[in-house]
Amino acid sequence: MEQGAIPPGWSSLLRREWLPTLAVLLGGVLLQSMNVLMLATVLPSIVGELGGVTMLSWPTTAYLASSIVAASCAGMLASAAGARTVYCIGVTTFGLAALICSQAPAMGWIVAGRLLQGFGGGLEAAVAYVLIRRTFPEQVWPRTIAMMSTSWSVSVLLGPLVGGLFAHFGSWRHAFLASAAAAGALAIAAFLTLPAVEAASRGPAPRVPFGRVALICLAIAATSFASVVASALLKLGLIGAAIACLALMLRLNRSAKAPLLPRDAFSWWTQTGVGSWLALMLCISFAPLQVYVPIFLQELHGLDPLAAGFAVASASLAWSTASIATAGIATPWPERLMLTGPLIMGLGLIAIAALTPHATLWLLIPSIALLGAGIGQCWPFVAHRIMQGARIGNEIVAASSVPTIQQTGFALGAAVAGLIGNACGLSGATADDGMLRAASFVPASFVVPALLAALAGLRLRRLRC
Repeated sequence: MEQGAIPPGWSSLLRREWLPTLAVLLGGVLLQSMNVLMLATVLPSIVGELGGVTMLSWPTTAYLASSIVAASCAGMLASAAGARTVYCIGVTTFGLAALICSQAPAMGWIVAGRLLQGFGGGLEAAVAYVLIRRTFPEQVWPRTIAMMSTSWSVSVLLGPLVGGLFAHFGSWRHAFLASAAAAGALAIAAFLTLPAVEAASRGPAPRVPFGRVALICLAIAATSFASVVASALLKLGLIGAAIACLALMLRLNRSAKAPLLPRDAFSWWTQTGVGSWLALMLCISFAPLQVYVPIFLQELHGLDPLAAGFAVASASLAWSTASIATAGIATPWPERLMLTGPLIMGLGLIAIAALTPHATLWLLIPSIALLGAGIGQCWPFVAHRIMQGARIGNEIVAASSVPTIQQTGFALGAAVAGLIGNACGLSGATADDGMLRAASFVPASFVVPALLAALAGLRLRRLRC
């Protein structure tokens, strides 16, 4: 069927030969997003059984760091083995890692399992875009990607529900077993239904930028270790090392033949560079919500895991709702939303910091939702600005850099949240003075990156004037 014969609107995706591929791709996004929210729900139960509260942020940072590595390797692997094969390997790896988590005797095993799970999830997410490009005509790419994004809205309900039910009945291990079973079913469906996209037969395979990826991972690892060492001097040294690794990565990237990020990423003088700062700071500001708020709600407010999961999921639901509501808005509103969105996030963080230790849930849950609405109202325009301002020859890498920056921001935010939480004296899953201090200082500390995001939004607005 020629592209010109494709009907307009969402009905264009309802062709019989495309529906199986679309269903598998949507299932992959749903599997990953559900596991993110499920983990946030069951982490307090894991800590209660295995201990390791000082490592509370590590499962998240490990997952995101390895996802970054996998996303960088995906193009090379797809060229060598074919996209369908790599997709199936990614989903299978994701499921095997869930099995490791289900049998974990200590928190270290959870971290190791999530590290492996992140690699599988990163492969699956990156190769999904290769499959979209090669399966669907260009006319329906935007709608296909948009439909994949809606899976996050579905997971807002299913993720906390699944994790909360298992944790409520004292079976957090079974939550990981359920994830493994779902991954196995998805891998079989992918093998049977995805198009057999052949491996590249000509030309050299793209080189993976191992050095620069390693520098990103070293920065995340240094920040994570800073959260558990006792010496204040060593903490500062590790944080300094993390900043140095990121700075060196950006310096090497600007002169690399195959850049991992746009050559002007994080420049203060270009639209793509400022957009990179805005995306990074938005994600850093949002990250601690998934790490600490569930345990605060359970221990300080007496919520069970299911209720705490849904309370935290209100931010994700507000993110999706705000994004859908603003995505089609006309100029000059996008620039205004990218300026006010971070400020709304800052207000949400201040309210969470003030209300979490003592206030009722009727006040706290709207504050959590406010945080999600702030990032949601401006997120649809961030990737557009990064791609729109790309220099000639950097168009593809600018588009692919958005998930890398997003994952890096979430990982760094989670690691810094762990550092602040432990500095407040958070030493166990009990409602003591350390937890009360952490409940205030962790969200309050992230007002700073929210303000930096607002500054980036203001700078982006001036660059476009």
